[in-house]
Amino acid sequence: MNYDRRQRKPSFLALSGGLLAAIAVGLSAYASHGIATAEAQSHVQTAALFAFGHGLALAALSPSTTRRLGKLALGLLLLGTLLFSGSLVAGALGGLSTRLAPAGGITLMLGWVLWAVDAVRR
Repeated sequence: MNYDRRQRKPSFLALSGGLLAAIAVGLSAYASHGIATAEAQSHVQTAALFAFGHGLALAALSPSTTRRLGKLALGLLLLGTLLFSGSLVAGALGGLSTRLAPAGGITLMLGWVLWAVDAVRR
């Protein structure tokens, strides 16, 4: 099999996944060493966990996803992660509201359900 990597298009979702995973490692380290309060540490660690897991999922699943429903599902995973993790970090580090976290969680769940539906339809 002759495979030419130049034939593949760059994947914004895979790039985003890699960046989310990298940011998550930094967030986790900062939560462990740079945050004094237990509640803020917990929120940042939770945000890092979700960002890392969904970052890996995006990086791994994006290159092989060609169908629109699958791409939509992965787009929802990215949006949900940004809303959920971003809201928790903004609340812990900036004192802002975390009211977007539930919307992010619901968006993540919807993304995974769409991914499952797309997997069954292949």
